[in-house]
Parts: sequence; structure tokens; C-alpha cells
Amino acid sequence: MFGIVRPCRHRLGAELASQWTAHLCGLCLALRKDHGQFARIVTHYDGLLVSVLTEAQSAPGGAGTGRRTAGPCPLRGMRTASVAQGEGARLAAAVSLVLASAKLRDHVADGDGLSARRPVALAARRIAAGWDAAGARSGGAVGFDTAVLLDAVGRQAGLEALAGPGTPLLTVTEPTETATAAAFAHTALLAGRPGNAEPLAEAGRLFGRLAHLLDAVEDREADAAAGAWNPLTATGTPLTEARRLADDAVRGVRLALAEAEFTDGRLVHRLLAHELRTSVDRAFGTSACAHGSHPYAPPGAPGGPGAPVPPPPPDRRRGLLAGCAVWVGLACTCQMCCGTYEDPWTGRRKNGWSDNCDCPDCCDCCGNCGGGDGCCDGCCCDGCGCDC
Repeated sequence: MFGIVRPCRHRLGAELASQWTAHLCGLCLALRKDHGQFARIVTHYDGLLVSVLTEAQSAPGGAGTGRRTAGPCPLRGMRTASVAQGEGARLAAAVSLVLASAKLRDHVADGDGLSARRPVALAARRIAAGWDAAGARSGGAVGFDTAVLLDAVGRQAGLEALAGPGTPLLTVTEPTETATAAAFAHTALLAGRPGNAEPLAEAGRLFGRLAHLLDAVEDREADAAAGAWNPLTATGTPLTEARRLADDAVRGVRLALAEAEFTDGRLVHRLLAHELRTSVDRAFGTSACAHGSHPYAPPGAPGGPGAPVPPPPPDRRRGLLAGCAVWVGLACTCQMCCGTYEDPWTGRRKNGWSDNCDCPDCCDCCGNCGGGDGCCDGCCCDGCGCDC
């Protein structure tokens, strides 16, 4: 699983977290339905934004909306779930396949890990070519020509080969910007809101810039150690300049979204106005949680400073052997890794090891995380301060 928008479930709140999961599972199942089980490996946190955007603009019952009940899955703790379906999920699948293909080709070009071995590189190229073709089929089914994505992937290597000290960093990020702009803009057409195409194309362009920048920042030290190509190192761009460009892009995404019309834009706003800022802070190592300075509730009010913290649920303890048996079951079904589960011995609800919560103490900060009383339905952790 990869992508720059990896929201903390505590900040999303229960309702938005449920919607986000529905789109994530919908993307995964759309990949399986159209391209087989192996294609599910390309499920992409950023790719699901396409599904989110489509549904957020669509009228109820439109082609970009819809839910169905999916069967039990190990990654959901063997529980059923309501998942997104429709043209938005299929477009997200097409975009995810091409993005994954580009990522795989990039690893081969850089000689990362096993990709440095010729047999592995040959196999990776064949897989990437298959994903390109599969993405083209899925895109064509919803009226989206993935040629713009494939052209961007093709141009990227040439631009990187020509880049050197003094080359503007935005020259290198342009193909990614063009690709994401096209994908974001097409969601407006699927949702029947052609007037949104222009602002969403701008939001997509800046999101693509951010995705490229943050990937470069996070990989900078590892690339240097491995002798791999990195846009910041190759162009001689300092981190301060990269941060300035990232901050400008975050502001630009928010302004572009303000010009678009949504049927229900809460999740879009949460992900692309708030979580995107968190992604930048995380990449540059400046992430902080504004606990103790909640700006949206008065002292003593629910969610405000000094509010009482609800007591934890009572323990439902098991014996040693019974707890070990439950632990084995949780581990074998991936619940302990990827889902939420009850502690085998105490019965307390816990998040899986892969949960992307970068706010580990938020449930103790004000007793109202995810409660919906703050800005943007449960925003009580980041001091967003916007006019939402």
C-alpha cells in the first residue's frame, strides 16, 4: 500500500473513517473484479481519492455513487462491509494500475533491491506492461483515455536523464502533475459536473506536484546511501525550497477545491485540505498534534480544554491459554496487522499494527476524538484553523 494521504482514523471521526474505508475497499474489489486477485496489490491510498472525488460531486443515485455489501475479508477482521462501487471506483482502479506501473518501472530504472537483477527487472517490466494495458481497459470503460498517464510515465525518464544542478525542480515534477490533473478533472465528467473540471484539474496538478515532492523528500537519504537518482539531489534543490513549494501546493489545492461544487464535500475537504497538510509535515519531520489548544470548543465543553475524559471500558480478561488461542486466530486472519481487534487477554479495542495513526495519544487529549463536535467532523487534533 502506498500513497501520501494516509489519514489518522482518530482525526477522520467515525463517519468519515467509514466512508474512507468504503472507498479503499471499493477500489480493491474493483481491481479484483476487472483484473483478478493479483491486481489488488496495486491498491493505492492516493488512487482512492479519484473515487472519493467522484462520489462527492455526484447526485444521489448517480453513476459515481453507490454502495454494496462485501463479504468477509481478512483485512477487515473477517467482517462484512459496505463498500463503494460504480464508475468512480473503476476510474480509481485504472489510475492505480498505471501509477503502480510507473512505480515499478521507477524501481527497475533505479536498480532498487531485487530490481537490480536482470531476471527480476525483466519480469517487473512485463508486469508493468500488463498493468498499463489493464489500466487502459478500465479507463476506457468509463470514458477516460489513460494515454495521458502513459505519456507522462514515458516522458519522466527522459526529463530525469536531462536534469542536473540548476534545473528547476518543477520541470521534473511536470509529468506527474499532468497525469493527476487529467484524472481529477475526469471525475467532474463522471459526476455530471463539467464546470468542476477546471478547478479539479488545478487541484490535481498541485496534488501531483506534492506527491512527487514528498516522495523525493522521504527517499532522499535512502537514495543517497544507495546511489539512486533523486530529484532534489540531482537538481541541487535544498529542503527549504522543497518545503516552500509543498506549502504553496497545499494552499493551491485548498483554493482550487473552494471553486468546485460538491454534493457532500466533507471527506474531500478532510483529505485534501487537512490530511494533505499532515502529509507534508510528516515528510519534512515537522508533524505535531495541537492537543491542549482546541480552538473549536469552550473550556469544559465536550471536546474543549478541561473536558472530562470518558472512562475506558472495563476489562474482559481471558486466561493465558484462551488468550493465546485468540491471538493465533487474530494473527492468522491479519486482524492484528491490518484491522481493528480486541486484545486477546483484556478485550480492549485496539488498532492494527499497520494503522496509520500518527496521533497516538489523541484518545487521551480531549475525550472527543472523532466525536464530530469540532471542525470538519471530529477535527480535534490538528488545530486546522480554516473556515470550514
